[in-house]
Amino acid sequence: MSVCKIYTYPDEILRGNAANIEEINGDTQVLIDNMVETMYAAPGIGLAAPQIGDHRRVIVLDVSNIEEHRPLITIINPVIVEAQGTVESEEGCLSVPGYISSIRRHEKVLVKGVDRDGKEIFVEADGLLSRALQHEIDHLDGVLFVDKMSKIKREFFKKRYLRSIKA
Repeated sequence: MSVCKIYTYPDEILRGNAANIEEINGDTQVLIDNMVETMYAAPGIGLAAPQIGDHRRVIVLDVSNIEEHRPLITIINPVIVEAQGTVESEEGCLSVPGYISSIRRHEKVLVKGVDRDGKEIFVEADGLLSRALQHEIDHLDGVLFVDKMSKIKREFFKKRYLRSIKA
């Protein structure tokens, strides 16, 4: 296992669409292990493969430091199959370090995918886990949380953030 580089905004590698994994093999397992190690080292609560430059549909999440009853979750080819309600809350991202903004997301989701052993799984979530699942699945489609801001907030963010990374 190794800690990988996390690509940051505005790198274009974050904007691609990730491809479904058709066969889970040793290469997939190495990717998952590297993602988990990278997420913990960052430290973060979630990571999508495109954030480390790999365009396969894999996410890892661990919200146990806040929601103790939740173990590490790995989902290959995740899809939101149900969503309910909306809620607005503060959100940040390992690919946009040092920036937090209030983002509107679904309150509850049901996500379908497969685990690292190829077994079909369903994850029903609310609270932080729901937000994290939606956030990481967005990454698989080249969407960052800053894209969900109002136009005015997004323009302010771009100016301020790009100025800060140039400094």
